[in-house]
Amino acid sequence: MSPSPASIPPAPADAGAPLYLERNYLNARRGLWSWLTTLDHKRIGVMYLVLTSAALFLGGIFAMLLRIELLTPGPTIMSALAYNRTFTLHGVVMIFLFMIPAIPGIFGNFFLPLMIGARDVAFPRLNLLSVYLYLTGAAIALYGMIHGGADTGWTFYTPYSTTTVTMVWPILLGAFVLGMGSIVTGLNFIVTVHTLRAPGIGFMRMPLFVWALYATSIIQVLATPVLGITLLLVAVENVFGFGIFDPARGGDPVLFQHMFWFYSHPAVYIMILPAMGAITEVLSAFARKNTFGYRAVAFSSLGIAFVGFFTWGHHLFTSGQSTVDAGIFGVLSMFVGIFTAIKIFNWTATLYRGSIAIRTPFIYVIAFLFFLLFGGMTGIALATVALDVHWQDTYFVVAHFHFIMVGGTVAGFLAALTYWWPKMFGKSYSERWGIVGATLIFLGFNFTFIPQFLLGNEGMPRRYYSYPVRFWPLNVASTAGASVLALGFLVVLATLLLSLKYGKPAGPNPWGSRGYEWKTLSPPPEGNFLTQPTYPRMPHDYDDLNPGRGGH
Repeated sequence: MSPSPASIPPAPADAGAPLYLERNYLNARRGLWSWLTTLDHKRIGVMYLVLTSAALFLGGIFAMLLRIELLTPGPTIMSALAYNRTFTLHGVVMIFLFMIPAIPGIFGNFFLPLMIGARDVAFPRLNLLSVYLYLTGAAIALYGMIHGGADTGWTFYTPYSTTTVTMVWPILLGAFVLGMGSIVTGLNFIVTVHTLRAPGIGFMRMPLFVWALYATSIIQVLATPVLGITLLLVAVENVFGFGIFDPARGGDPVLFQHMFWFYSHPAVYIMILPAMGAITEVLSAFARKNTFGYRAVAFSSLGIAFVGFFTWGHHLFTSGQSTVDAGIFGVLSMFVGIFTAIKIFNWTATLYRGSIAIRTPFIYVIAFLFFLLFGGMTGIALATVALDVHWQDTYFVVAHFHFIMVGGTVAGFLAALTYWWPKMFGKSYSERWGIVGATLIFLGFNFTFIPQFLLGNEGMPRRYYSYPVRFWPLNVASTAGASVLALGFLVVLATLLLSLKYGKPAGPNPWGSRGYEWKTLSPPPEGNFLTQPTYPRMPHDYDDLNPGRGGH
């Protein structure tokens, strides 16, 4: 398991530069106004970090309230209506305010220009606009949450969402505005990749995190407008009583499901593809090897993005669609599993015979691989019509979604955060407490959601306020696991925040990574580089450290 990061020579930073620069992007300009009006992609990434982390904290509070309520078969701490509102708000906050924008908003903004040798993104003002669209959408949605909330679930299924007396329209409008921010970010990243790559960085030399962001951006630009217009139509019908989706007014509720899932299934990959890209970076760095099958991993990201547009119908197996349609959507769904398996195979091959260093970010890599493999296999099962009929709308679906989406996205987010934290802020955190936090999160997540697979297999429906006593032991186990999970997040939060004050200077490249972003100082200067670096090698080229073990 050697050599350790400290024993590996770092990638060269700016020639002749000091190990630490007093003037960097964090302190080059001072005052709140300098942050609110900044065009620096790194500061915008930090702003996204603060905003999406606050959303994760809020969504976690809602989750704990749900688990406490389900601690007993009957009423525990809230009414049935409050429970419906709480699980709706949990889903809305976690999906629209955290999982979709977090990794692209934070690490995409901060590192994409650094990884391709650019000084900034293509449209810095649009980049800042995306932050304000996020804030505006979040504010509108939070207004709806405070003034009555919504009790429809985060999917807003019609006709209930068009007739409910709760304040659903502000949340729908907020999600519409958030979608606009997602489109702006996707356009910015696509143009940046095409126009601002430094000399020497062709498409086949881009870091794989950039490939993942590129594929994600395509989905954002093509699919998000469909969701935007769908949610806007639901809001209009809710307020004015039009007959678009409500069958009592001449509408079609299944049409809503088709339009909603045409976006929301690709949105699954908006959440997980950036996490896959971040995991590739971290895994290669701590295996001390080139990523095995570089082209296969790169093109599998595009394959997932492409096929994801044609698999929305597997959410409608029980909606009355024809047997032929169900079969086609079931087969197409398997192709996503094939592209994901390509990634898993190449990640495993990268680890084979690698000089693996066990550090905090690598713990999250292992967690991600477990969540993705376990959750992905249950997804293949759910894409099988005969099995889906039994598990539809049970806790099996809840557990599957949380394993592959929440577990995968959060593990990828935390792997990226702990890996790039020294680069972003120039400070090292406690490895001991970092590993403790990562271990608690991994164990707590499994203890929370594995009992829910068993509950779903036994037939417990999701979104139910009360349940038969026979389901009580597994619900107690799930709530206990959620408590361990919450403790793990608090440990991680304290570890990282304390490092800002007490952490030692990290230096340009504390992990000994060969990634392009480590060619500058920590934290980076305002213009990213003191002098334009050169790119004579592939990203993560460890051939000089492990002769004969590399491979692209």
